[in-house]
Amino acid sequence: MLVTCAGILVVDIIAADLPKVSDPGELIFTPRSVEVHLGGHSGNVSIDLRKLGLERGYVSSVGAIGEDLFGDFLETQLKAHGIITHLQRVLNVATSKDLILVVKGEDRRYHVDVGANWFLSPDHVLSVVSDEKPKIFYAGGVGLTGKLDEQLPEILLKIKDLGSLTFIDPVTPYGRGWGFLIPAMKWTDIFHCNIYEAKQITGRDNPHEAARALVEKGASLVVISLGDKGLIAETREYSVVMPAFRVPVVDPTGAGDALCAGIMSGFLKKLDRKRGDIASLSVEDLVDILLEGEAAGAACVTMVGTTTAVTRKNVDKILKEQGEILRRNVKVSPV
Repeated sequence: MLVTCAGILVVDIIAADLPKVSDPGELIFTPRSVEVHLGGHSGNVSIDLRKLGLERGYVSSVGAIGEDLFGDFLETQLKAHGIITHLQRVLNVATSKDLILVVKGEDRRYHVDVGANWFLSPDHVLSVVSDEKPKIFYAGGVGLTGKLDEQLPEILLKIKDLGSLTFIDPVTPYGRGWGFLIPAMKWTDIFHCNIYEAKQITGRDNPHEAARALVEKGASLVVISLGDKGLIAETREYSVVMPAFRVPVVDPTGAGDALCAGIMSGFLKKLDRKRGDIASLSVEDLVDILLEGEAAGAACVTMVGTTTAVTRKNVDKILKEQGEILRRNVKVSPV
């Protein structure tokens, strides 16, 4: 296995390109069809990886779903994309759903039913990873995964002992604070969050200071998304500031997941000639990896749905048209 993706699975119900959010009692007609898509980090990232070129049989998805039609929908979608599935069916709990409202020119508004995600079993996750021994273990949506969150440091340590690179991508925690993440940093190779999450996790308004604080807690590479301003990345040796690609934004849902998939896709290209850890990357390698991640995120926002526009063709087109311009504007500073 190249990548085992564990974490939340969600059915996204998306109304995009809205003129406004309706007032109480007001009827607003949607300019686009209200669409239903697979969502959640484990599902999005696994599908994105396949669409970026990872072969069938080398990507798996681990998550918890209900015994309902929405769970059936998620399983069908994953298998249709050639994903190996390890889905834990939870009795008497509904599959998670997210009602997403996207007003034209504004960021997304999420309305999430946590559902079965809260009951994802740490033992189930560890059993899958022990069998698959992936090059990269990705845990997405931690914060909504109950006991998995509580045991995250111990789980990551066991997974690193299997030889896997660990990648953590959290969401705003349900019913708890962010403190559960800090002990896990010691066993985290790559950590991704957005600028708002970074502030909440670290208490630092400055994203560079927030990223540095997470590196000091143990993470090898911290990537913080800055929306249409690009990203920053910090390692123990370097600080990287990368501007954003310029693309028409239709639906930003899933852009962070696509970024993570692109980073993993870029990193896997380097593993053939590197020993497989962050410290082995040159600055040029790191910039290449981040460019692929950003291009995947940029492709994502050009169509409705979390994975619809994330294709190898679209990502390569963005890199060909804007990659070198962006590369010349990347700022790298030694720490």
